[in-house]
Amino acid sequence: MPADTSASTPDLAPQAASDARSSGWRTIRKVAPYLWPEGQGWVKRRVVISLFMLVLAKVIAVYIPFLYKGAVDALAGDGDSSAAWMLIFGAVGLTVAYGIARAANVGFQQLRDAIFARVGQRALRQLALETFSHIHALSLRYHITRKTGGLSRIIERGVKGVDFLLRFMLFSVGPLILELALTGIILAVVFDINYLLVLTVTIAIYIWFTFKVTEWRVRIRKEMNDQDTDANQKAIDSLLNYETVKYFGAEAREAERYDNAMAGYETAAIKTSLSLAALNFGQSLIITTGLVIVMVMAALGVQDGSLTVGDFVMVNAYMIQITMPLNFLGTVYREIRQSLVDMGQMFDLLEQPREVADARDAQPIVVTEGEIRFDDVRFSYDPARPILKGISFRVAPGETVALVGPSGSGKSTIGRLLFRFYDVAEGSVTIDGQDLRDVTQDSLHAQIGVVPQDTVLFNDTIRYNIAYGRPTASFADIEAAARAAKIHDFISALPDGYETAVGERGLKLSGGEKQRVGIARTLLKDPPILLLDEATSALDTETERDIQNELKMMGHGRSVITIAHRLSTVVDADQIIVLEAGKIVERGTHDALLARGGRYSAMWQRQMSEEEAAA
Repeated sequence: MPADTSASTPDLAPQAASDARSSGWRTIRKVAPYLWPEGQGWVKRRVVISLFMLVLAKVIAVYIPFLYKGAVDALAGDGDSSAAWMLIFGAVGLTVAYGIARAANVGFQQLRDAIFARVGQRALRQLALETFSHIHALSLRYHITRKTGGLSRIIERGVKGVDFLLRFMLFSVGPLILELALTGIILAVVFDINYLLVLTVTIAIYIWFTFKVTEWRVRIRKEMNDQDTDANQKAIDSLLNYETVKYFGAEAREAERYDNAMAGYETAAIKTSLSLAALNFGQSLIITTGLVIVMVMAALGVQDGSLTVGDFVMVNAYMIQITMPLNFLGTVYREIRQSLVDMGQMFDLLEQPREVADARDAQPIVVTEGEIRFDDVRFSYDPARPILKGISFRVAPGETVALVGPSGSGKSTIGRLLFRFYDVAEGSVTIDGQDLRDVTQDSLHAQIGVVPQDTVLFNDTIRYNIAYGRPTASFADIEAAARAAKIHDFISALPDGYETAVGERGLKLSGGEKQRVGIARTLLKDPPILLLDEATSALDTETERDIQNELKMMGHGRSVITIAHRLSTVVDADQIIVLEAGKIVERGTHDALLARGGRYSAMWQRQMSEEEAAA
């Protein structure tokens, strides 16, 4: 956030920092089990071996300046030239040993990465799967309000954040602390305690400065992420509604909307770049000051004869050696903080509660006859606005019951309660006497086939979309379902037949073709209960008539609830239920309701008049 915002609300800053730290530790605690999982011995072994390789590499790295010092002293004829290692190896040998040690240091680091790679990728795969599965387990209420573009960005950034945290927190922060400790001990023992003091003060100031500035930058980065998510969501939303944009000639309007979102991202990104430049310069100034002080101390030692040229070179080598990872620490810390923010958003998503969950003692539903009962069902999406107000009806085995009524009367809500997208507030919904809240959702969904008003297809082949009803079905079964849905001839006439790609959401097919693919998909599933949710209201009259015949054949021998807008499609229903404002106002057969001359009769007369006028 900008500096002036922090200044205007100083009382909130400590609380925000505390919340960030708390959230960061929460995220780390959630990631830790992926590094040390119970019952996964191979994962633990790889982590231990990787850490051993890490320590070995750092020990070699700390010893390298000694070889460098020996080579310089041997060449300069300085120091204790009679030392055994100088006599044995000489300047050339020590130089070769120096090169071998550097190669071994890099080699052990790469070996460490290779051993750990499987651990990291396993963690990423498991976390991505958990997130994906959890999103599918969330209620319809959540999915109605979510933003697909923003959601995909949160998952993408969160998984990348886990990868970074697992790799760099384990193999950068830990090794850096070890290397700094070993270097400090060597400087204090081999040279003087003052060297250690200068090193300690320099590192302390460096870390304090880095953490302070980075905390400020993280707030800016969060703002940038929010703007990025918003822009991405607007872009995806616009592309998914491509046809609507074209219908209303809104290309320029959508471009302006997207550009406004990107302008916010641009402003935040500029702040991020400027703050990064300030951070890098400050880090460089602190490190350089510490380096110069230590080198001046070493140079004075060489002048008074207490140190050799090799000692001067060794001190310089150690300072340069710790300068590089310290510079990297700035980047690592920034990225770790950003990763914690990204992962925090993903774990927030994982902590979204399931509104509809299986009971602990839930059993698979057993459908023997297919009797459906709604008993005094009350439900509302918002407590202030009740939708269903004491709905009771029965669908006998093999019977077709139609739900009709004006928009907002609760027809589609009844279908959603039957599929258990939501739980009823009061009353009960049962199938063959089994309350839906007492059975597993998977088993319930397997017993109900749904043909919605707008069949949405996957961006795959026609064969894949039909087989979605029963993935284990043979091609002969898929073809038989397509024949029953009266779409086999159309598919066969296509150049690629059943392997024809339907495009995103099935946009390459017409409404009637998509609906027939949806019917074939449900036929292949072969459920004992059917829910037809205004399955033909979006189609033209001729296509609707053809598909209605297929739906009637599909309903033979099954219990069917059909939600209808056009009353002409439900005249053959065994029972028609008329809903109004969440209550049942009439029920009976088509002929009986017409004879009564009530609400249904008025609706029928009005629709017939409209159709005659249209004709």
